[in-house]
This record gives sequence, C-alpha cells and structure tokens, in this order.
Amino acid sequence: MLDVTPRRGTAAVADADANVAQLAISADVMQGEPVRELTEGETVAIPAPLIDKGEIVFRARGEELRDVGIEDGDLLVIELRTKGRAATGELVYELLVALGADPSDDGLRETPARVARAYMEMLTPEPFDLTTFPNDERYDELVVVRSIPFYSLCMHHLLPFHGVAHIAYLPGERIVGLSKLARVVDFYARDLQVQERLTVQIADWLQEHLAPKGIGVVIEAEHLCMSLRGVGKPGTSTVTSALRGLVRDDARTRQEFLSLTTRKGT
Repeated sequence: MLDVTPRRGTAAVADADANVAQLAISADVMQGEPVRELTEGETVAIPAPLIDKGEIVFRARGEELRDVGIEDGDLLVIELRTKGRAATGELVYELLVALGADPSDDGLRETPARVARAYMEMLTPEPFDLTTFPNDERYDELVVVRSIPFYSLCMHHLLPFHGVAHIAYLPGERIVGLSKLARVVDFYARDLQVQERLTVQIADWLQEHLAPKGIGVVIEAEHLCMSLRGVGKPGTSTVTSALRGLVRDDARTRQEFLSLTTRKGT
C-alpha cells in the first residue's frame, strides 16, 4: 500500500490504480468506516467540521482528489479527478508515437511505464509530522537554515526547476526540529509548481503550523524551461521571497534575514 499524505485535511488515498482509487478515511472522521473504492467521477462526502475547510488536494501516485464544494455547511464533497499510472503510461506511449518514435523498439518498450513511475514519484509528497519543542530558553533571535536543495516541476512545460531554499523564523512559544524545514520544502516542491507559489506555500504553512513571530523564505532556482529551451540561458537564477510577521515588518530583522540568506559561502 502506498504511503501518501494529504495536502491538507485528514483523509488520505491509498493504493491507486488505473481507474480506481481506494479512499482511506481516518476513524475520527468517519467513525471507522472501512476503506472504500472510488471510481472516476464518483464523489464522497466527509464531515467538514472535522477537517480544514481550505482547498484540499489528495494525491496517490498520480491520482488526485479535490474538493468540489461545501453542502449545507457540514459536508465536504471530493471527487476523483485523474486516472492514475496506467493511463499516464498510455499517454506517454501516444506521445512517443506522435514524436515519430517506435514504442516497440527494445530501448523504448518500457519507457511509458518508466516515465509514469518517474512523474508519480516526483509528484507524490512524502508524509511527515511537524516536530516542535517548547521554547523554554525564550530564544528570540532568528533561526536560519540555508541552502536546502530541492527539485520541482514547472507546471507550464513539465520540465524541472531546481535550486536551494533558505528559511528563517523568529521563534514564538515553540521551536521546530530543523529537519522539518527541509521536509516542508520537499512536500510542496513535489507538485506541478511555479516558484512564486512554492515560496508562498512554504511561508504560509510554517506561519500557520508553527506560529512564530516571523517567517522568511528565499528560493533561488534555475528553470530548465528557460535554460534548456526557449531563450536558452543556462545558469540563470530566479530569486523569490516571502516574508511574514516581524521578518517583514521590522526593518532590522528583515535586513538581518536578507543578509544571512543572500551572502555567499559559509
């Protein structure tokens, strides 16, 4: 069974196949209702008061569930949208034919399945728990983790972009296990993305779940859709930032953050 975590909420998808996915709903949501199968276009209702009412996206190796509305204020309806790995492989096969290749060639025979697995791996976030600890020492200076490497997929061309993320936070009541900052980056990077949205998602998630006095995120990345094709400028770096709380509003803290995250070397 696949180990998949939802983007937000408490339901999760498990063991997705071509046209059928199993929807595993946690016991506290559906009072122990067993895993059930969900076919293309079918909907399932989950009591909304028990889950975050924001946009909810669930993935399982290419399967996607998305909310389609609230009914009567107490039911969240989600629907199976995509067909999964087998359908992805079929589309890759058709793409090879359209490009003039022979999918029956020895070197291409397994390519559709390989490509499908690769994209599903790149687009499936790893589950994790946010580990925090009491800020007993009342630490009130910036905590900075620099140069967190990541890879993501440009949603416009399906080509990779890669680089590093720098994250800083000003602790409030709790501090976070440092490795979790890297996990948050990977969690949102494993999606069809644009760099601007990726930057904001990381900052907003940490602000919501860690409740620090301030958050700063800077991402530097090279986009293959710019360096490999089109204008063809390899080595070009795109920099985006998202600042929250005192990191945005306090000039001294903002300058310290930018200084710590933009300097080169150790």
